[in-house]
Amino acid sequence: MLRAVLHGKWSGRAFSTATVLCKRGVPLGPMPNEDIDVSNLEALEKYRSFSRYFKVAEKERRKIHWWASYKKHITPEQDEEAKIDIGLPHPRTQWLKILKERKAIRRQNLTSVELERTSRHRTLLIPLEEVKAEWERTSGPYHKQRIAEHYGLYHDLFDDATFVPRVLLRVEYDSNEEYVVPVYLGNLVTPTEALNPPRVVFEAEEGSLWTLLFTNLDGHLCDANMEYVHWLVTNIPGNKIESGKEICHYFPPFPARGTGYHRYVFLLFKQTQPIDLTDDMRPVPCHSLKMRTFRTFDFYKKHQAAMTPAGLAFFQCQWDDSVTHVFHQLLNMKEPVFDFVRPPVYHPPQKKFPHREPLRYLDRYRDSDEPTYGIY
Repeated sequence: MLRAVLHGKWSGRAFSTATVLCKRGVPLGPMPNEDIDVSNLEALEKYRSFSRYFKVAEKERRKIHWWASYKKHITPEQDEEAKIDIGLPHPRTQWLKILKERKAIRRQNLTSVELERTSRHRTLLIPLEEVKAEWERTSGPYHKQRIAEHYGLYHDLFDDATFVPRVLLRVEYDSNEEYVVPVYLGNLVTPTEALNPPRVVFEAEEGSLWTLLFTNLDGHLCDANMEYVHWLVTNIPGNKIESGKEICHYFPPFPARGTGYHRYVFLLFKQTQPIDLTDDMRPVPCHSLKMRTFRTFDFYKKHQAAMTPAGLAFFQCQWDDSVTHVFHQLLNMKEPVFDFVRPPVYHPPQKKFPHREPLRYLDRYRDSDEPTYGIY
């Protein structure tokens, strides 16, 4: 009797649970491609070209669907408000003139007999320097902006404010008499290669003033929100770095051992007037980490009325043997080392009678440090 009652009770619970799940599983709206009859695919309309298919797909993508998506939480209006453009104004571009020039070049290439012959014989050489110069002049600054956003530079430098690096900044370290180490956008440069000040070149109008900043975003040993300034030169006339006012002399990178890759950023600011940074002057030589503690956001906020970020270049750097020399000889301090300390291997309490245990069970509880060859 009791068994029958319990069985009925359990059956009712199972039935009610299934009913609730069935109610929760009802879709809130039509599912994607629900109107397509998959039983007769041959009767469906063929697109015949990718452009038609892409047009229909884009139209479908722009529709507002009933299911939840990230677009309900991140809207274009919020993105525009969160990302404030603090860079140089966008130059006016005559797109009609550019389009006519491109059509003229294309028409000339199509009628060129020499170009057709070299292309057919597979001896056509593309002028990569001209292609690179065209890229740097047109879409290059926007690609650099996306790379900087990917590496989180704008978030750490300007608290999520962004800018387009419209001024081409070339930075090169002299490796030896024949070779140089360029700084692009996140390439690897060792501390040994960056031991001496680099050669910085950029295009500037006659009579303009500039500020050059070189900072480490990941190297502060005490505060993760602070930086170390490695180089700061202001009131640079034109592109003559040596004629500017050096507020803080160049200091080589010193990423601590075990902290991974550090982001070292070169920032170029365009000034509207001369800036007085007498209060920020560092002594020469400046081998104190406390005096080199710096924050780009506070520096820009203090002088934002007189300067605008215009150029950007950065590299990644990790520890090598030269960093030890920097800590011992220049900073006169013990080198910090960040290593992962593995916890001791856990073994359960030893059994007096290890029944059905492996043959080398007792090796786990040796008093000596003899290796067990990774078996346990």
